Amino acid sequence: QSWLRHCQQLTPMAAAPVASQAQAVLRGRLCDPAFVHSRLRSSPDTNYSKLKYLVSSSVSEACNNSVLLLGPRGCGKGAVLDMVLEDLKEEHPDAISVIRLNGMLHSDDNCATKEIARQLCLEHQLSFSKMASSDDNTEFMIDMLRECGLAHKTVIFVLEEFDLFAQGKQRLLYSLLDAMQSLTSQAVVIGLSCRLDADQLLEKRVRSRFSHRKLLFVPSSLDDIQRLMEHLLMLDKDSSLPTNYVTEYNSRLTSIFSNKKFKGVLDSLTDTDATTSNILRFLFRVVSYMDMESGFLSMECFTDALSSMQRQPKMDSLQDLSILELYILVCMNRLEDKEQKSYNFNTIMKEYKSIQDAYKTSDKYATTVCFRAFEHLLDRELITFADTKGRNVALEYRPVKLLISSRELAQSLKLNTTCPAVLQKLLDRERYM
Repeated sequence: QSWLRHCQQLTPMAAAPVASQAQAVLRGRLCDPAFVHSRLRSSPDTNYSKLKYLVSSSVSEACNNSVLLLGPRGCGKGAVLDMVLEDLKEEHPDAISVIRLNGMLHSDDNCATKEIARQLCLEHQLSFSKMASSDDNTEFMIDMLRECGLAHKTVIFVLEEFDLFAQGKQRLLYSLLDAMQSLTSQAVVIGLSCRLDADQLLEKRVRSRFSHRKLLFVPSSLDDIQRLMEHLLMLDKDSSLPTNYVTEYNSRLTSIFSNKKFKGVLDSLTDTDATTSNILRFLFRVVSYMDMESGFLSMECFTDALSSMQRQPKMDSLQDLSILELYILVCMNRLEDKEQKSYNFNTIMKEYKSIQDAYKTSDKYATTVCFRAFEHLLDRELITFADTKGRNVALEYRPVKLLISSRELAQSLKLNTTCPAVLQKLLDRERYM
């Protein structure tokens, strides 16, 4: 606790530089992909190690190869590939040439061969002809692969959204893989796809020329995500920051990670998006909420960061509703819980009247007032018409539906200080029936 006692003796102006320095260090880490994924380099069983061995052996042994990186979006396929290519460029600076294509942009064979020719010309300082035909570009690609092979230079083709290249006649894939059958060529094809059956989309003639090597990427578990957070937020003892401060900072952060409340925050965060990019955005917000007077992260930093990421426009709209409008939303939610397929304003009013009769509340409004509140909910797009039919029919007879979930409605009722207790009771009863 020596740093804490020392901080108490310092003015906020004196303690602020240390906090600002620590905050800058953490932000620098979060913005550095090499540091974020640096743990992958230490283990021989990771996809990073396997991919690097495969590509580096192809470069050093002058052989052709192909591999698919498969897994859901956001699981780190592109990040691992970029790390491997960066490392190999440092190890073999003049022996590697990278050509990148994306199926979203270059799935058309003519467009793809033109882009390959353009990048090859740019890489080898040659003039590129925009008027060249697709056959000319294909022939140029084959010739360049042969020349690069004779010069002991490996051309690495990175095909993102690989499954989109497997549509149509697959002429590009056939030409590329067929050219790699030559003894003089030296190339590696790396495909990235979120479809696990991407190799099954290949035609027989293409599949016979493909090596069928696959690396599967799986989403991170909660333990993996927590270890990543510890890796990014824990400060090094040999840093330029005061040793006592680093010790106290790491001790507090360790207690936060073991807190049950933190486990709940982590569950809520990963329920919607467990990708590394989303974790980094979350941690950047956490660091931004750091207490600059003490220089420490607290549990409130994590909860505030989660709240700011989960903010939704509809939730903000729900906060300003009148009691009558809340009644209408609760009535509509009750009707949907009863699995009523179609309902309109008149049906909602019947439900509203049944609530008044059952609970003898004083919140009674005239039908005309209720209809104005109903129109206001339509204007705010919290409810909408169930179909586009019957545009000439009066509003009170047109079927409607809710545009908010029961969870959002329940949360807004809790946050609304003017909400009658009966509404909360009604909604809770429907949710747990």
